Amino acid sequence: MNKKIKRIFITIIFIAAAGTGTFFYLADKIYKLPQVSYSSFYSDVEQNKIKSVTIDHNSLFVKTINDMIEYETVNPDSPLLKEFLLKHNVEVIEHKDASSIISLIFDILFYAIFFIILFVVFRKIISPNTFKVVHKTGVKFSDVVGMENLKRDMTQVIQIMKNPKEYAKRGIRMPKGILLEGDPGNGKTLFAKALAGEAKINFIPAKATDFESMLMAIGPMKVKLLFRKARRKAPCIVFIDEFDGIGTRRNYTGSALETENTRIVTSMLNELDGFEPSSGVLVLAATNSISALDPALIRPGRFDARFTVPYPDRAAREELIRMYTKQKSPASECTVNILCNIFDGFSCAKIESVLNKAALLAEQDNRETFTTDDVRQAIKEN
Repeated sequence: MNKKIKRIFITIIFIAAAGTGTFFYLADKIYKLPQVSYSSFYSDVEQNKIKSVTIDHNSLFVKTINDMIEYETVNPDSPLLKEFLLKHNVEVIEHKDASSIISLIFDILFYAIFFIILFVVFRKIISPNTFKVVHKTGVKFSDVVGMENLKRDMTQVIQIMKNPKEYAKRGIRMPKGILLEGDPGNGKTLFAKALAGEAKINFIPAKATDFESMLMAIGPMKVKLLFRKARRKAPCIVFIDEFDGIGTRRNYTGSALETENTRIVTSMLNELDGFEPSSGVLVLAATNSISALDPALIRPGRFDARFTVPYPDRAAREELIRMYTKQKSPASECTVNILCNIFDGFSCAKIESVLNKAALLAEQDNRETFTTDDVRQAIKEN
């Protein structure tokens, strides 16, 4: 609903409410009936002279039988009044005043708006667009530095995904799930995108926080939503980052947080068990710690393969340095060999961050090139 439609909707509601209030206010002023005492009215009822009585908030509007005279009297607001009238064969009409009707209208509007907001919020929480399908990641294995063994193993998995029946004849099935373990910043997410790009298949990225919600049972519903979409978009790769955030060991302490985690893990187990070997869906999960995951979740038959994404070796560091300094101006002393020694044990992300910081330090001193001192200072500040 855009802003223009919202303004029109609010304007219509305001005009309707104002019009209703004005109508009943004017009606009350225009149609004035003769006033009769309540005792006279009571006597008329006892003498069976009254045909009908309209009960309003503060008044009784009376119509007689013979003369068809209409008059008004005070409403005593007695719980016995209606019974008294019915015993004397008087037709009773209960009429709501303007304030009651307006109050009813606003009550209806309030509940309507409340349920619309509730529906929109609920749809937002479990929206089908929560997990977007990426048809082209734009990343290939050539964009990933190092990980040659992992690339080779994954190339075989791609072939099985594309030709499941051919491999099934040889008794080979595609793994249902693959775990990528390694410290942050070494390219697990980039590798997952490259795998989908290399295979030219759909890619559905997700992370642990996508399954979190203030409402109980929403997490398991999102798990089902994710895998239902994956089956429709097969062949595809489902990549779950920060997997240890939702796949941790189940703990039956009874707390709400642990109960929700148990439900999410159980839902994940059910979905993985429901996969057929030829479903064309590969679950790729990245974690910093396999030991934190639930044993039932990572057993063979669910996650069949585990790969460690290591820190870049010397050859990979050299390639990373050349790539990250392509647009920068290192001093002559900052050779690839020296930087490679400095960055020993650094993650891919940290190497890029340090080189970027070194270039910034040189820029702050109005120098065109950065030195090894800038690099070491950048390491201290990172």
